Amino acid sequence: MKIKDVKHKVQLDDFEHRLLIGCVNAARTLYLEQGKPTEDVDELLIKIIEAPSKKVSVRI
Repeated sequence: MKIKDVKHKVQLDDFEHRLLIGCVNAARTLYLEQGKPTEDVDELLIKIIEAPSKKVSVRI
């Protein structure tokens, strides 16, 4: 049985995006302090930072 590669899309505003980056970076710092490998966390952090933005028009 072959496992499908699943991708998820999440919409974040600027505050949520910065908060997510900060949280993942804090986890990376903890990993470094504990001597654990950070490759997976590094890849996730890069994906979050480089994720494309999309402007959304809002009608009031």
